[in-house]
Amino acid sequence: MRSRLPVASANRKSGRIRLAAPTLPAFPLTLESPAGLPLKLGRSQSSSHCLAADSAAVQVSGWSMANSGCEDLRGQEGESFLYFAYGSNLLTERIHLRNPSAVFCCVARLQDFKLDFGNSQGKTSETWHGGIATIFQSPGDEVWGVVWKMNKSNLSSLDEQEGVKSGTYVPIEVNVYTQEGKEITCRSYQMKNYESAPPSPQYKKVICLGAKENGLPLEYQKKLNAIEPNDYKGEVSEEIEDIIKKGETKTH
Repeated sequence: MRSRLPVASANRKSGRIRLAAPTLPAFPLTLESPAGLPLKLGRSQSSSHCLAADSAAVQVSGWSMANSGCEDLRGQEGESFLYFAYGSNLLTERIHLRNPSAVFCCVARLQDFKLDFGNSQGKTSETWHGGIATIFQSPGDEVWGVVWKMNKSNLSSLDEQEGVKSGTYVPIEVNVYTQEGKEITCRSYQMKNYESAPPSPQYKKVICLGAKENGLPLEYQKKLNAIEPNDYKGEVSEEIEDIIKKGETKTH
């Protein structure tokens, strides 16, 4: 049985991240979250079970495809999960390199978090030659991104891309809001051990192209464009250069 990911949801008053890790109750009812994770609910009055029930209520009631822009994907919930991207995977060409099943669902906002860039465990990315994106708790701030609906067959490839085994990113669940104000629970990723560092010009370009391609709010796009990159003058892989060229073609 797969273990449940922590749920990262910032409390608007305290700014605290809530981590939900429910225990197994008696007579469980097995449900599945939109992020492709098992939920166990049962008859219990303990605080941990009440938290699990509350979390599940958000995940089940929040997953309304009719309200999230995913009407055309109805009937595939059991085989898929939702992923909130805020970094390089904003760009379609980028996410499709390793995860071809990804289908655009909607633009969404993560409240009380802020975008940052850094070197995981103090090591500069060999792929991007600079800081890579992460998020951290910051009451009053917000991070905009894209919700992708993906087949579970790509769950392992997404984890591999994010360097989960090496400890680069940790998978989490986040509650995000569509532009219509509907709440959706998604899988996302966060660096826990990193040193802040600016992104390379290429990494910044991929993020900005993805934001433009998918119509993130203009004010947020301006903030992304204003990010000061590092002074890396070299090249990235041919594969990355190719997706940048394709992204530029799409957005111009």
